[in-house]
Amino acid sequence: MYELVYISQYRQMAMSLQQIFGNRVRELRTARGFTQEDLAEKSGFFRTYISRVETGEANPTLTMIHALAGSLRVDVTDLFDTGPMPDLPVKKTRLSRGRVVK
Repeated sequence: MYELVYISQYRQMAMSLQQIFGNRVRELRTARGFTQEDLAEKSGFFRTYISRVETGEANPTLTMIHALAGSLRVDVTDLFDTGPMPDLPVKKTRLSRGRVVK
């Protein structure tokens, strides 16, 4: 009985760690001015996977964590730091390339 409670508590803790990690990825992504699509393209992942990471539904491997850090141009440790955000240059938004018809 005690063993089952322990396993259940561990699973809840693991899920909250995934959510904390996902929230940090979202903070860093938005601080860079990236959309989920931008980050997915830079990291080589699907947008849906980025969404799952940010919501705590995915448990990324060390290789994927390294790729996310590289794509966000931060140290891997910044993905786990819950302190102040590092200084990040913000991506400049592109103007529309739409054509004006006269």
